[in-house]
Amino acid sequence: MNSTAELLDRVIADLDTVLSDDALAGLSDADRVTVLQGAGAVFRRAEAVIVETIATGDAADFPHSAGCRGLNELLQRTVSVDVRGASRVDRVVDLVRRPVSLAGERMPARWSELRLALLDGVVGVAGFLAATGPIEKVWDRLTVDQRLAADVALAGCARGHGVVVDADDEGLEADEPGPAPTPQDLKALAEDLASMFDPDGEEPKDEDSRRRRGITIGRLTDGVHAIRGYLTPEVAAQLQLILDAILNPKGDGPPMPGVHFAPSEGADAGAGAGAGAGAGAGAGAGADGDDTDPFNSDPRRVLDDRTAAQKRHDALAMVFGIAARHSDMPTLGGSAPVLVVNVDAKDLVGGMGGNGGWATVAGSGAHVPVSVAAHVGCAGTIQRVLVDEGRIIGITTTDRVFTVHQRRAIIARDKECLIPGCHVPASWCEIHHVVEHARHGPTHTDNGVPLCWWHHRSLGASGWEIRMDDGVPQVRGPGWWDPDERWRTPRLSVLRNVHVRAALMRV
Repeated sequence: MNSTAELLDRVIADLDTVLSDDALAGLSDADRVTVLQGAGAVFRRAEAVIVETIATGDAADFPHSAGCRGLNELLQRTVSVDVRGASRVDRVVDLVRRPVSLAGERMPARWSELRLALLDGVVGVAGFLAATGPIEKVWDRLTVDQRLAADVALAGCARGHGVVVDADDEGLEADEPGPAPTPQDLKALAEDLASMFDPDGEEPKDEDSRRRRGITIGRLTDGVHAIRGYLTPEVAAQLQLILDAILNPKGDGPPMPGVHFAPSEGADAGAGAGAGAGAGAGAGAGADGDDTDPFNSDPRRVLDDRTAAQKRHDALAMVFGIAARHSDMPTLGGSAPVLVVNVDAKDLVGGMGGNGGWATVAGSGAHVPVSVAAHVGCAGTIQRVLVDEGRIIGITTTDRVFTVHQRRAIIARDKECLIPGCHVPASWCEIHHVVEHARHGPTHTDNGVPLCWWHHRSLGASGWEIRMDDGVPQVRGPGWWDPDERWRTPRLSVLRNVHVRAALMRV
């Protein structure tokens, strides 16, 4: 019988024949595709040979017996790969290695089904790592059945089978084989499985993304500024939507430059100016009477532990929100560039009650906690889509958007972000439902307050609370800010009656 080395020598000789005499140069395009498919199968099996050769040897003694310090050096010297390539093979080896029991028998591998897919040449090193990476991050929080289900599902997907997972996270079925997935497809399925099996894991992931978020604008170099940073999924998706709307060749495009004059009605203009002046005078008079309240005058300023880069990110998020709802923003597909977050109705209700769940940001594909969906939906519209076995059977829309007139009234009342010490103008803010719409809170000026993007996003975990008292907003801060934890009315949210009456008498 021929040895393994002799068999590999024959494979190499056959490949040399393929590469000789310029045989590939005369292929048609269809033949080239066929050759690429065959070469891919050879490539994946060659990777499987490398992985299995190492995995069946002793983890420590084998590299040393070859005179190398470790497996990474051995791979660099024998396979002619760089450090990164050797590390990728090393990671796969750890996941498919079958430990030897005390009786000398081989135990199952950590990923038994994917190991068989690797040996069959249906998945390579890149696909193996893409499929196992998301599950490995939550491995310690999964049950044995969930781990086995993920292994079977991902191996079936790698073989071109569709996967159906029932409500009990088991009962996987495979249909007729289809096209082989890419490593990105395997990664997407693995991320979906990880989110389904471990929905609470989205909260730490979201917390990590919030810490990493940031924007840095570089110094002027050669007439331009470099911008670097990280965007959270919903902000990145909103940016992509705005860019798509502006660059969409089928859209109306940006407005043409130039000055445009239109006739104005003096009576209406004067009335608007008078109303604005009156509101300003009243606010000033009311502010003069609040100097004795240290919490409203806020001499200490509210602690803000955000970095400068994070503040720039949050400012950019507000810019995106303003731009998306601005009347001059070009449309996308006949409507404004609307950020869409998909979430199951049960997860939305349960997540708002602190029971976990996850949502998906359309345009990004990222899985985020339900709290992010609640934040986006608070100032938007919830559209319920009823689906039965993949077919849409019903669409309903719940109108929960504050109208332009309601928004103007709230801005005139509160002037700034409602959180004391945050002086973001109310016109830049999002309008927050004090009583959540899901809890039957009305879309009314008596139930809406302006919050900047950051305070709106972090309201549930920041320690700040908001309530309405006969249509007047009140705030209760965390204990470090107000040891008494009293409900307090922000200075700019209410005009004292005495100053209003005095202003009217002067008029």
